[in-house]
Formats: sequence, structure tokens, C-alpha cells
Amino acid sequence: MLRCRGIRGATTADRNTAEDILEATRELLATMIEANDIAAEDVASIIFTTTPDLNATFPAIAARDYGWDMVPLLCTHEMDVPGALDHVVRILMHVNTEKSPSEIRHVYLRRARELRPEWAYEPNGRSV
Repeated sequence: MLRCRGIRGATTADRNTAEDILEATRELLATMIEANDIAAEDVASIIFTTTPDLNATFPAIAARDYGWDMVPLLCTHEMDVPGALDHVVRILMHVNTEKSPSEIRHVYLRRARELRPEWAYEPNGRSV
């Protein structure tokens, strides 16, 4: 039975530049797509957030680069919590799928792996 499931992901950008934000977001999106075998027509919507120190561009541009022109995308900032990890891009992707919650692969890359060690992901496709 087809259900709408949320898939979480996070990564970090090296600097507050459009290039770094989009590079990190593209890497995260590609890994989430591969890890969960996502087809564009199954994506219901995506919410992108960044820590307040990232404002050089909209991370949703990375999804538009995939040709996802019909997918509703939203960008916003995370809460500015003192001492929180900086330069973080987060994604909450809503996907129509037959997978159960336990089959969903959440993806945390780069320095963001410390946020959710149980969802840390290596680029070679293995959880750490």
C-alpha cells in the first residue's frame, strides 16, 4: 500500500557561499535518492532548512537542478540555538512509497553525522 513517508537528511557546507551550499545539498539529495530508490514522480514535497549562518543561496535550487519543477519546495532557517552545529543543511523529503518506516534510509553526511550517529552515512552507501 502506498503511503507518504518522511525521509530526513542533513549535511554541512564548508562555507556560506552559493557554491558550497549547493554542492553539499546536491551530494545529500543524490545520496538520499540512491539510498531510498526515489523516483521524481514519487516526491510529494521537500522542506529545506539551513542554520542561520547559511544564507548565500536557496538550497532548493539543487532540487530544481534535478528537473523537479513540479515538486513543491520550501526553504527556511532552523532555530538559532547557542552552541548548535553550524553550516548545516537539512532536508525533510515527503515521498509516496510502499516502504515501511524501518526500510527508509535517513542520511546524515559530513559533520552532520554527529547530529544523528545512528543515521550517519558513508558515501559508499553504508551506514557507519
